Amino acid sequence: MDTIQHPVFSEAVLAPRDGSLAYMTGFENSFATEAVPGALPIARNSPQRAPLGLYAEQLSGTAFTAPRQHNKRVWFYRIRPSVKHGTGFREVDCGLIRTAPCRDESSLPIAQMRWHPIAIPDEPCDFLDGLRTIATGGDVHMQAGMASHVYVANRSMGDRYFYNADGEMLLVPQQGRIEVFTECGRLDAAPGDVVIVPKGMKFKVDLPDGPVRGYVCENYGHYLTLPERGPIGANCLANPRDFLTPVAAYEDKETPCQLFVKALGRMYVTELAQSPLDVVAWHGNYAPVKYDLRRFSPVGSVLFDHPDPSIYTVLTAASETAGTANVDFVIFPERWIVMEGSFRPPWYHMNVMSEFMGLIYGVYDAKPGGFVPGGMSLHNALVAHGPDAEAFDKASSKALQPERLSGTMAFMFETRYPLSPTGYASQLQLMDGAYPDCWDTLERKFKVPHPGSG
Repeated sequence: MDTIQHPVFSEAVLAPRDGSLAYMTGFENSFATEAVPGALPIARNSPQRAPLGLYAEQLSGTAFTAPRQHNKRVWFYRIRPSVKHGTGFREVDCGLIRTAPCRDESSLPIAQMRWHPIAIPDEPCDFLDGLRTIATGGDVHMQAGMASHVYVANRSMGDRYFYNADGEMLLVPQQGRIEVFTECGRLDAAPGDVVIVPKGMKFKVDLPDGPVRGYVCENYGHYLTLPERGPIGANCLANPRDFLTPVAAYEDKETPCQLFVKALGRMYVTELAQSPLDVVAWHGNYAPVKYDLRRFSPVGSVLFDHPDPSIYTVLTAASETAGTANVDFVIFPERWIVMEGSFRPPWYHMNVMSEFMGLIYGVYDAKPGGFVPGGMSLHNALVAHGPDAEAFDKASSKALQPERLSGTMAFMFETRYPLSPTGYASQLQLMDGAYPDCWDTLERKFKVPHPGSG
């Protein structure tokens, strides 16, 4: 795609990636972009006649009266308006997709849970077919909570499109590269990248290199944003300049298509005569983004003690309780660990937050055995967890030299809501029933000092 030369783009920096797609840099910025010169109206959103015979249409991500700093909307200039996409829906089966509240499918007792990777099917399966919900929490009707999914796919969506009226979607590729074609344009993502697709935005997922697998966090609540840095100051963690927003790209395709919509946990489909990704130009701040997790700049202790894992928060979505997130997206990336006289892996703990964890690549230092890339674990609110016996013994006795954790990327979807495993996840043969055994060899080490010794 050629970089557009037009006065309206004088403030935009287009950053080519891999010689193919182009992006604009920044997070929650207001952007303006056109795939055809002259498609954007100047100085007005809704002229009497939009340029080039296009239709002006606004997608609102917040109420009109939301404060300016929180107000999210995008103006589309498209070949046909979305009212052409919004009729003739019929309900279809949700497959393995579930939406909170979904508390009655599983009768599993409270426990630490872990699953081995879900295999990519042999039969044809696109991204939408391949969504499998693992756990849900909260209530989509109240716009609070989240769901954790896995996707597996071996073919592109082609003429099938989707939008989610229930929540924004954070896509975390684990195997294979995906291309996410949205109303705002195209984003490519490989393991180590993440993509946010806003609530209500139409998209499809294509597979340029073959089969894929990954994780999805569906956020029903406040939108994901960058966490406050507090005493850290102005820099480090995830920096806004490293987030990439697509330039305008569109499909002018007059062929039969299907549009699927998930709303209040139910799935609907309608038949279209043309692609719904027909946005020729757009401007606004409600847009998809991608982010390379390897650009996260971690901070940590440089003297003693293991700091709280919150220092690895990439994105957060607030709840009505300050400091207690609806969703946090946390990563455990490559980093140096140097603390003196300290137990360096995560300590044993019970958390009021629920933790859904996955491994993109490498080895997670607190679970060197059994937790493999593509796998996942669930430690619900106030379920005790921590390093396995092997990790504890090693960390308790090793020489505390500076150590670099390399070639690793684990993540966590953390939420204030208890997460209920779905019936699908509860019945998977991939559930690791031996997971709790990893703590079996933790032995009593307590010794009462003799009187007068010390």
